[in-house]
Amino acid sequence: MSDVRTLPVPEGLEGMRVDAGLARLLGLSRTAVAGLTEAGAVRLDGSPAGKSDRLAAGSWLEVTLPDPQRPAAVRAEPVIGPHVLHDDADLVVVDKPVGVAAHPSPGWTGPTVLGGLAAAGIQVATSGPAERHGVVHRLDVGTSGLMAVAKSQRGYAALKRAFRDRTVAKHYRALVQGHPDPTRGTIDAPIDRHPTHDWRFAVMVGGKPSVTHYEVIEAFPAASLCDVTLETGRTHQIRVHFAALRHPCCGDLTYGADPVLAQRLGLDRQWLHAARLGFPHPADDRWVEFTSPDPDDLRHALDVLAAQA
Repeated sequence: MSDVRTLPVPEGLEGMRVDAGLARLLGLSRTAVAGLTEAGAVRLDGSPAGKSDRLAAGSWLEVTLPDPQRPAAVRAEPVIGPHVLHDDADLVVVDKPVGVAAHPSPGWTGPTVLGGLAAAGIQVATSGPAERHGVVHRLDVGTSGLMAVAKSQRGYAALKRAFRDRTVAKHYRALVQGHPDPTRGTIDAPIDRHPTHDWRFAVMVGGKPSVTHYEVIEAFPAASLCDVTLETGRTHQIRVHFAALRHPCCGDLTYGADPVLAQRLGLDRQWLHAARLGFPHPADDRWVEFTSPDPDDLRHALDVLAAQA
């Protein structure tokens, strides 16, 4: 059984190679997309597409993905090693690199947090759907930073409750285009799946309540570095909210970022990092908190901006 998806090419992917653009649209690795093109599973405006063909805005991609209904097994894969920040009987806290998914999913052939934990011999809770045991919150493949994964039933229940009751502190760093005005504010706008582009989300009347708080902590001529906190945890929430303000995350071509600026900053993903995570520990409710520094690619982008300023 296969899953055929038809995707319009957004303006932000104009001129990009098929493998790079389709990887962004579907959340796949470029290696996985190359395999699809070699198998003849990718068509561009009705014709077979090669991985190095160039995309044009307004064109249509048709992609055939295999076996979308079969749950992917958790593979033990080399991982996370030094990126495991904390490990106890109830939970493990991981500093997730970019390019790593939280858990297996149809069409994703790259590394996952759960696969990495399995390779490290770390057993997670069996709570939740089979393909994402122990996972109570996720980060996009293109977003780096902190994730907590439950190892016990007590840990799973406590973390789920903490996220539901909003007793979790989630702080992100986001580099956004331009200069938000005011420099400190709240974005309270409902989010739902985009009505025509089902791989994206958008601010929509009748969508799920979504609240994002932000503060500009450093301004550059072309961009602003923001500290962002979430009251809710919708898919792509930060990316969608800043795009709705016309200040998309730098490098986020899916949501309208400037590809020229992204190239100048050396970004091939959105500048978004889950930098701080705090919550009551499941064992005794003591507050625990973890931090993660900006990864090298994000630091490089800031260095470029600082040098130009």
